[in-house]
Amino acid sequence: MVNIGYRLQDRLVSFDFKHHEVTPQQVWDELVSQNRLASSVRATWPRSTHHPLVALVTCMDARLDTNEIAGDTRRYYYVLRLAGSVISPKEEDMLELAVANGTKLVIFTTHSDCAAEKVSKDPQQAALYPHLTQAVRERRARFEEFLSRPNIQKRLSGGELLVKTMHIDTATEAITALDSGRLQ
Repeated sequence: MVNIGYRLQDRLVSFDFKHHEVTPQQVWDELVSQNRLASSVRATWPRSTHHPLVALVTCMDARLDTNEIAGDTRRYYYVLRLAGSVISPKEEDMLELAVANGTKLVIFTTHSDCAAEKVSKDPQQAALYPHLTQAVRERRARFEEFLSRPNIQKRLSGGELLVKTMHIDTATEAITALDSGRLQ
């Protein structure tokens, strides 16, 4: 239903940034214009005040539309969009806080055709982006670090929390559940 709403809205007002010769100021002006429309909708239909039940960690790649992958992610999902889907200690803290506030499912994702993964596998590119490369190479360790937190362990063993991993096909947005041991 949300996607239908977006499609109807797109016919009324264009939310697409034009990819022709534009200045940074024109891009800013367009963003402000889009926010005016979006915030006017929020004034009419306020957000829910409860905490989301799902935390979805996904790549910042704009080709991944979380609403098309998982339905309406606006009310029941925390969505963390990070380069290469790599969390750091501050995101681990945030996820643990989300779980303390009632999140029942945490999903870690990877996706096909990931630029961050490509960079980490190419020695020349890796030299240009050393921090990104290191982060992607440490993704598995960060995932394990999150799982080993005492409060997370307690919720997992008590059946109050489920942690899943999945791979997203960037072209189709189809997901494949992964064995948590396969997260790269």
